[in-house]
Amino acid sequence: MALDYSIIGSRIRQARIAKDMTQEELADQLDISVAFLSRVERGNSHINLKRLNQICNILEVSEGLILNGTSSDSEEYLVEDFALLLKSVPPKTQKLIYNIAKTIVDTEKEDM
Repeated sequence: MALDYSIIGSRIRQARIAKDMTQEELADQLDISVAFLSRVERGNSHINLKRLNQICNILEVSEGLILNGTSSDSEEYLVEDFALLLKSVPPKTQKLIYNIAKTIVDTEKEDM
């Protein structure tokens, strides 16, 4: 699946605004131009993983949140991904995955 840089840029923008930062402030901390940051936020320029990590550290968000919209800190973490995974396999495989997950959950309950 190809990365949608316009969505990634939009998530960076939302995280920046939530952190109450201007483009100028974030660009200054990253040592990049405001014009480049603006292009990233619009999805017109791509960033590498090192730069993404810097942005996430400054904005105090996870890379997962920026890349796919979910954060491992969220209670809904993996719910959507798991549902998509199940939809992508045939019913027989869905049943197998369900039975494995149910066995794990039941075992966890017994250990409590």
